[in-house]
Amino acid sequence: MRALIVEDERKVGQFVERALSEQSYSTRLVRTIAEAKDALAEAPYDVVILDLGLPDGDGLDLLREWRRNRFLEPVIILSARDAVADRIQGLNLGADDYLPKPFSIDELLARIRSVVRRQSGAKSTVLSHGAIRLDLLGRVATLNGNPVELTSREFALLELFLQNPGRVLTRTLISEKVWEACYDLETNLIDVYVRRLRKKFETSPERPLIKTVRGTGYQLV
Repeated sequence: MRALIVEDERKVGQFVERALSEQSYSTRLVRTIAEAKDALAEAPYDVVILDLGLPDGDGLDLLREWRRNRFLEPVIILSARDAVADRIQGLNLGADDYLPKPFSIDELLARIRSVVRRQSGAKSTVLSHGAIRLDLLGRVATLNGNPVELTSREFALLELFLQNPGRVLTRTLISEKVWEACYDLETNLIDVYVRRLRKKFETSPERPLIKTVRGTGYQLV
């Protein structure tokens, strides 16, 4: 399990990081909005712990941007703002939970387990995007109801794109998720597989399925 901690108070951040590490979470601690954006662009997380009073902006603005851009990771706000209005605003913007400071680490861990359980239970076994449908249990892909034959890697790559619509996926992330390997700058393997998916699923050049984001990776549009 991976947890992203966005907290500018060093002692608080390290305290949460240590507690999660003891629960076998793989953690990353960042202290600014800019660092949080970079972290979430590089890899998905099972949960995000978000402070609101950050050095370079308001965590609520970051949350609003994440939800607008379809980042669906569970977010728990951990903030000294404890007014009811603040909690309501955070939840309305898409936070999965809101825990005011000071807080009990046991309560935080319990809330993390709760939102992760809810997220896991909500995951669908069928993914769709436009005319594309991917049955994860049956391992069947269709376009306009017609079966499309895919290799195991093509299926895994399409699944990754369908799980992250509108999100720019870096080549490093794709390599880790689909090939379970570090990205090799010398290979064009990812580009080859993206071309295969385009050939099988793009019905018209005027309506691209996967957009190349130069210097970064790819985006399902």
